[in-house]
Amino acid sequence: AYADTPSTGPNPAQTCQALRTQLGPAVFKATYGTNKNGKNAFGKCVSKLARVQSQNATSAAQTCQAQRASIGDVAFTALWATNRNGNNAFGKCVSATAKASNAADKLAVLNAAQTCKAQRVSVGDAAFKVLWGTNKNKANAFGKCVSATAKV
Repeated sequence: AYADTPSTGPNPAQTCQALRTQLGPAVFKATYGTNKNGKNAFGKCVSKLARVQSQNATSAAQTCQAQRASIGDVAFTALWATNRNGNNAFGKCVSATAKASNAADKLAVLNAAQTCKAQRVSVGDAAFKVLWGTNKNKANAFGKCVSATAKV
């Protein structure tokens, strides 16, 4: 039903490239990497963000449907349409709503990574791993911290 949903911002690979640049390679690997050396971080990031962006698009479509039902077709078209005949109102609503959600999710990850980085420094690496790590060697601590803190 939403096959023609307009673009909702940068694709997941572009977003992950930006996150890797903003977080730095070590923090990015610690955040998304799941194997011993974190070399799978980029693929894991893209996979996760693809799921999140798909969920955001679906949620945006539902939000826009509810808004259109709430305010009526005429008001909805006046609010969102940008072309002469007003037939792009739904797509514009979905696109803007999903883009806002995607941007908020990216910001949440960045803020969470900074919070977790500061916590790791303040409590020490060993304590941080005990606090957040869930696998055998607790190497997933940073990613678990970011995921829980960002709630994305």
